[in-house]
Amino acid sequence: MSQTASSLLTPEEKPIKKTINSGALLQQTLTTMNEVILGKEQTLRLALTCLIARGHLLIEDQPGVGKTTLSLLLARVLNLDFQRIQFTSDMLPADILGVSVYDQNSARFKFHPGPVFSQMVLADEVNRATPKAQSALLEAMEEQQVTTEGETHPLPSPFFVIATQNPSNQIGTFALPESQLDRFLMRLEIGYPDHAHEKELLKGRDRREILQNITPVMTPDELLIIQQSVSQVHVSDTLIDYLQNILNVSRNSPHYRHGLSPRAGIAILHCAQAWAMLDDRDHLLPEDIQAILPATVNHRLQPSAEFSGQDNDAIVSHLLTVPLD
Repeated sequence: MSQTASSLLTPEEKPIKKTINSGALLQQTLTTMNEVILGKEQTLRLALTCLIARGHLLIEDQPGVGKTTLSLLLARVLNLDFQRIQFTSDMLPADILGVSVYDQNSARFKFHPGPVFSQMVLADEVNRATPKAQSALLEAMEEQQVTTEGETHPLPSPFFVIATQNPSNQIGTFALPESQLDRFLMRLEIGYPDHAHEKELLKGRDRREILQNITPVMTPDELLIIQQSVSQVHVSDTLIDYLQNILNVSRNSPHYRHGLSPRAGIAILHCAQAWAMLDDRDHLLPEDIQAILPATVNHRLQPSAEFSGQDNDAIVSHLLTVPLD
């Protein structure tokens, strides 16, 4: 690559010339996470998959099941700068993005960055804010930048948004529009712990106390290297055909109001490659696509009127039956 072409790359796209043991780092990260949040191995693995695939994560669940703890845990174990934004009904976009204030010394307006200027942002109870406030995150999540008053400000790299939302049937919530939902690579539910792990939680140390004593497993630069390596996981033509069959079924099935977009297909593929990396593999298997499919598409698909009332598992189960030709 010529020097001129290389200079056009953004910081997150420039190759970082450093060799690391990605498999060992990722396994150590998962081990550390499982010591804090008990009995949720699959959920934690999906959350880490979402991050190394350069995606944003939406967690929808009841209060008190560990949504904030999961966000703090990822920030601690990956040594990322962290900001928490509590969304409320009276929040304004400037509360998220920042504001320009007149500086008398320089006789000009100076931009003061908001809390979104952090490597990891927790948008807590995002659906309690109005659509106007919610929309403040759109450009940040899609372009990794913020434009205000005609000036564009780059966000740090890596940049990762975890948004939590309460169930939509609770009072005082504003449903996220489809354009906002599509910005999230995955949607997860944590759920209640099983009996044995809940007993261990009740008898053990406070999770926040454990979080304070966590030693980071990797640096932000090492995370960027891993993120850049995801696309190197080999995908055979057979698996591309399998993924296309899934997309076509979603578009032609009477179960769904509308099918999965090409962007959704790219999201599924990238997530599956990241999932394979967690197994320290350099090639994709059909099981990788099946493992991440529910979390990647359950917020992108809506049941048709004929099949309304289906839960998330039922919505996705139809796609998991697509054969591998």
